[in-house]
Amino acid sequence: MDHMISVEPEDFERMVATALDSLPADLGHMIRNVAVVVENGPGPRGLLGLYQGVPLTSRTSSYAGVLPDKITIYRLAICAICNTEAQVIEQVRRTVIHEVGHYFGLSDQRLRELGW
Repeated sequence: MDHMISVEPEDFERMVATALDSLPADLGHMIRNVAVVVENGPGPRGLLGLYQGVPLTSRTSSYAGVLPDKITIYRLAICAICNTEAQVIEQVRRTVIHEVGHYFGLSDQRLRELGW
């Protein structure tokens, strides 16, 4: 790695929004009660993003009145593994899709099998 690229927080947030907007419309309409946030710090070691909540596949009829699920995208962790803005954009997209996959109940193993 030659150097870590620096991406301003506002630009990074736009990249995350663009990645979310790029999700297929039928999936986008199924996402409910989820907050997507950018953490400007490096985050937990080894993580580019984190899903916290109850996946759709685990929700029962008693799922009500709960706090929103949360997807966190770690800006510095992603920038640390990228050399160019194009790489950051692609890694943000991959990370957002990966974490949304967890929301839909996909395991890390299944996401790897699918190429995410």
